[in-house]
Amino acid sequence: MFSAVMSMVCLAMIWNTSRRVATMGQSPSMCQYSVAFLSMEMVFVTGSLIISGSPCLQRGSPVLQGGEEALLRFVVDVFHMPATPILMKLIATVKLLVDTDQKARLLATMSRVNEACSWLAKRAFDLKSANKIRLQKLYYRDLRDMFGLSAQHTVRAISKVCEVYSRDKSKLVNFREHGAIAYDQRLYSFKNGIDRLSLLALDGRIVVNCAVGAYHRARLEGVRGQADLVYRKGKFFLFVTVEVPDGSPIRPEKWLGVDLGIRNLAVDSDGKAHSGEATLASRSRIAKLRARLQSVGSKSARRHLRELRRREQYFHSYTNHVISKQIVRKAKDTGRGIAIEDLSGIRDRVTVRRAQRSALHNWSFYQLRSFLTYKSLLAGVPLVAVDPRNTSRTCPECGCVDKANRKTQSDFVCTGCGFAGNADHVGARNIASRAEVSQPIVSAVRTGTHG
Repeated sequence: MFSAVMSMVCLAMIWNTSRRVATMGQSPSMCQYSVAFLSMEMVFVTGSLIISGSPCLQRGSPVLQGGEEALLRFVVDVFHMPATPILMKLIATVKLLVDTDQKARLLATMSRVNEACSWLAKRAFDLKSANKIRLQKLYYRDLRDMFGLSAQHTVRAISKVCEVYSRDKSKLVNFREHGAIAYDQRLYSFKNGIDRLSLLALDGRIVVNCAVGAYHRARLEGVRGQADLVYRKGKFFLFVTVEVPDGSPIRPEKWLGVDLGIRNLAVDSDGKAHSGEATLASRSRIAKLRARLQSVGSKSARRHLRELRRREQYFHSYTNHVISKQIVRKAKDTGRGIAIEDLSGIRDRVTVRRAQRSALHNWSFYQLRSFLTYKSLLAGVPLVAVDPRNTSRTCPECGCVDKANRKTQSDFVCTGCGFAGNADHVGARNIASRAEVSQPIVSAVRTGTHG
């Protein structure tokens, strides 16, 4: 709102000044026109408005009267203030190095908190209420007396039940014995930097050693928020929410187009392809194994199915992390922004053969886009989403749009000029071109948070 008001003030001053330039006999061409009649260039760069005036608008110029010079100085000073950085919420992983006694105490705490959550979930289900204030008023004292929880563990347990129950009030939720529990800043704290961790258990504080990788260690230097204590495969992990500022944004002159797909997970406008063959092979193998386990239906088979699902998620997440990191690094090193397709609702719009349905519905393009989004913000690389319509049918050389241009899944041959190339590469080039012509003249000041 403030920037809009100041922009109108600038335009009014510019218009009056331009009229005086003409009455003084000076050529209006002396002024630099950014948009139509504007005699000042106003461009937002990295969230700040840069005003570069012509010689007839410099301070001390005879065409500036009264308080206009002071106003111009004020506007320039205000808009040269640095933009408020966007704070992003990320997850940092901390591995807990516990001994036998510490492990038993933490497991007992998780078991008691989840038992309390299951008890409270039954009451919330009977009341058909997910109101935290109401449930806390009714059952706070009962939870503390019956389960021996601390005040803050009790509050976190109530919040956990409300959050889960509010998603679907038609189901009675039963929490796993060793399911994750929430720890806020009152329940955990780091000691000696981030090499030791203090956690509140049922019988008091536990100070444990912890292992943190270099990547997550850098993230933990930011503002730390709520965390989740997770017990997985006999090991404890603390997933800490941290707030980190985004990178200093660049103002790109060119764009790196990225075409997303199934056979090739991503192809950029430089021709670099990130193949999806390994992903397709993994999905095919897992689908066959899943079908066999489902046909058995035993308790052991169900346990293996859960493990199989977890392994598949890890594989897809790792693949998307690698691809997005390489794309963002290339864009940053070459001073370009990233342009991708806006694939919202693609599963509802696209019709495929029966044999291809599994590949389409297991395609984690949303996760890849979300990784590209947060990594580009951290690196200060602009990211835009463009309309994907006809990007694989348009010739990047002559602009001919024809369904017949796409000969096969991978081959593109223009019916107009004869240009031939890889269809995914052609799509990426068209995506980059659309990003170049669709950018606004002036963008908004970047403020607020992301996460």
